[in-house]
Amino acid sequence: MKSKKKKILKFGLPKGSLQEATFQKLAKAGFNVSVSSRSYLPYVDDEEMEIRLIRAQEVSRYVEHGYLDCGITGHDWVIENGSKVHEVGEFLFSKATRQAARWVLAVPEASSIKSVKDLEGKTIATEVVNITKKYLRKHKVKADVEFSWGATEVKAHELVDAIVEITETGSSLRANKLRIVDTLLISTPRLIVNKESWIDSWKKEKIETLAMLLRGALDAEAKVGLKLNIPEKNLAKLLQSLPALRNPTVSSLAMEGWVAVETVIDEHVVREIIPRLKSAGAEGIIEYPLNKIVY
Repeated sequence: MKSKKKKILKFGLPKGSLQEATFQKLAKAGFNVSVSSRSYLPYVDDEEMEIRLIRAQEVSRYVEHGYLDCGITGHDWVIENGSKVHEVGEFLFSKATRQAARWVLAVPEASSIKSVKDLEGKTIATEVVNITKKYLRKHKVKADVEFSWGATEVKAHELVDAIVEITETGSSLRANKLRIVDTLLISTPRLIVNKESWIDSWKKEKIETLAMLLRGALDAEAKVGLKLNIPEKNLAKLLQSLPALRNPTVSSLAMEGWVAVETVIDEHVVREIIPRLKSAGAEGIIEYPLNKIVY
């Protein structure tokens, strides 16, 4: 009897600067990925999934052409490559912060270039040649755009008139005495899918589950759980004065006249709320981290 072929989802992850951040987010989502020096294929604790590590710049092309069913890469590289893929979701995380990355036009601090119009006849170095050319066409400016293999920030002072470079905080540009003139594109990581894979019911369900768990893990990062006990007579006043405690779970305690309150709140407000909870008569206050929040 002919054995049924095992179903596999080929999932591409960005190799390089985003690699560790991506592994961490997937681990929180429930998918543990590791790389061994003995194998070029990463391990994942899911028998229905195969991981491939590919440069973020190339992931969208491999997804589009079907080598990968799906992958995580920046929106910028989907645009730069002109890849025709289906986007499942946006996932705001990065190698350093939870800020979106920006591709910006930058020049030396002393440069006379103040706007895109001043680039007429100038030379620009960048890794995103197509995005930059599209930006120039939009503003009806003619300039030379050359591909940069790296060290783009250094070239701005000696080899070209301007650069288009990626930044999260702008600190590296400032450290290299560069001034931001304009933002060309704001980019965040996206989960993208090959269009044929998306119409496969098994693969679609697998990808949707992956997206749901990953989104739940990311949503949980800025939240914490909070438990406390409080006299029942103080509960209404407490909830009225602390709007952050919206939609809490309230249950009776064995001790008559007391209730237990449990809720999820933004982590940054905890330091303000806990002293106020104590003042309201709360006891046994427990703050705990969350792994996932699935709405």
